[in-house]
Amino acid sequence: MHRWTVNLNTRSWLDSPEAAEVAGSLTAGQLIAVPTETVYGLAADASNGEACARIYEAKGRPQFNPLISHVESFSRAQTHGVFSPSAIKLAKAFWPGPLTLVVPRKDSSPISSLATAGLSTVALRVPAGPVMRFLAETTGRPIAAPSANLSGKISPTTADDVAADLGNSLAWLIDAGPCTVGVESTILSVIDDNVRLLRPGGLSREDIEAVLGYTVEGVPQIGGTEAPLAPGMLSSHYAPRAGVRLNAHNVKAGEALLTFGSLPVEGQNLACSVFNLSETGSLTEAAANLFSGLRKLDATGSGQICVAPIPFTGLGEAINDRLIRAAAPRD
Repeated sequence: MHRWTVNLNTRSWLDSPEAAEVAGSLTAGQLIAVPTETVYGLAADASNGEACARIYEAKGRPQFNPLISHVESFSRAQTHGVFSPSAIKLAKAFWPGPLTLVVPRKDSSPISSLATAGLSTVALRVPAGPVMRFLAETTGRPIAAPSANLSGKISPTTADDVAADLGNSLAWLIDAGPCTVGVESTILSVIDDNVRLLRPGGLSREDIEAVLGYTVEGVPQIGGTEAPLAPGMLSSHYAPRAGVRLNAHNVKAGEALLTFGSLPVEGQNLACSVFNLSETGSLTEAAANLFSGLRKLDATGSGQICVAPIPFTGLGEAINDRLIRAAAPRD
């Protein structure tokens, strides 16, 4: 595995020899770990079925679980999917950004049926992360990129997280520091102009509804044997090794504590370790810290992580969604 450190505050990386080598590795069907604003992605050429198969193999991901394809622009996305008026409105409002749109797939799209899990729809995103957009534009290929972690485990927000899980499967690991959003993209299904929330994420429901002008309905989580419509819908996901106890108002001896805000939790002194997602009560900060906090507490070796209550408003919906799936019964 080659590791390439990128400073996104400058543009010098665009002309570096590594940029051309990484692009060449993608077109050759190899796996690359790529930073985005949400989490690090395990990237491969979405039009190459063998490359997509390598994603599933490396992650241990079930092949009925579709992949998001990343492109550099809305105009490019329109070559792969059919965008209704509502989908166009959402794309223009929130792309580039942490929003994935599931739309009908065009027959002319080269995206592999393995990436779409054989569905008639395709999940598309124009990320704000410049490295992914650069690679999509440079290669001219849609880039399939689920989170760069073992399937069902805690998503990676740093390059070191990726290396710990998937280092042996990568041709390149691009290190651009911690991800700024910290939870995966929000996924909306827009079929026949009917908008449904498939997965809460880095774009809040409130912001989406402000653009659409109406309430967006969600879909329930599904069991491990049902085929999902989009990534991140399985009931057990984002899970640490430790068990997870939600809405904890007290700490039991030996538990690790994931807390939020300035007020202490009863029995906090009994915790073997404490991680505060945001001492100021900022849900934006909490989202950015969620997966790194879970990883740090899991590394303590405690058998149980208790989680203090977190509001469901704004990005709190995405945070609670990830925690509910992390706490779900596991196969």
